[in-house]
Amino acid sequence: MAKIAKKKAAARAAFEGKANLSVEDAVRLVKDNATAKFDETVEIAMNLGVNPRHADQMVRGVVTLPAGTGKDVRVAVFARGPKADEAKEAGADIVGAEDLMETIQSGKIDFDRCIATPDMMPLVGRLGKILGPRNLMPNPKVGTVTMDVAEAVKAAKGGEVQFKAEKAGVVHAGVGKASFDAEKLAQNIRAFVDAVSKARPSGAKGTYMKKVSISSTMGPGVSIDVVSATQA
Repeated sequence: MAKIAKKKAAARAAFEGKANLSVEDAVRLVKDNATAKFDETVEIAMNLGVNPRHADQMVRGVVTLPAGTGKDVRVAVFARGPKADEAKEAGADIVGAEDLMETIQSGKIDFDRCIATPDMMPLVGRLGKILGPRNLMPNPKVGTVTMDVAEAVKAAKGGEVQFKAEKAGVVHAGVGKASFDAEKLAQNIRAFVDAVSKARPSGAKGTYMKKVSISSTMGPGVSIDVVSATQA
């Protein structure tokens, strides 16, 4: 217990007084203080000047991180016949129809991404109250309702990240692992920020990106200079 307390104290001291850093400096700080026994995820949080309760201010989208996520993403696909076969061949972990629906209804959700062919949506729609709150509901706007299930599975497995603004206008996601090279993490962060920037809704007024910060799973967070985060 004492060792954990010392590590936390050291991390807080390292972050104290530091804010609005360049992407590179923030990444180095987070990496240097990711001292857990597992490979911590580097997470980004963006405070946006939107109110997602208004339809014209909802922010959502998808981005493929250039260096991947470092996470083994489990994919479930609702499909039948040849499309089910395509999903399996592309590497989907779970493929089904009514049987998959019943598994989910029983409370077993052993996947990180859910994809469906359009004809399966009446079935999937019954799971809205279960999948919706977990941000797992297939949606054509982010490419998870599609006839090209093979490509959707490959994208999910290859570093694609979905994002959606929460009630307070905050968007957050994992953008890599602490073990990644600093340059790769910086690339992922800028790619994510760029995607959120391009997803600016028509109803957003005033300052859109209010604050951008990153942290590791177990570590403190540090804010990033927004200009640095939006540089190519």
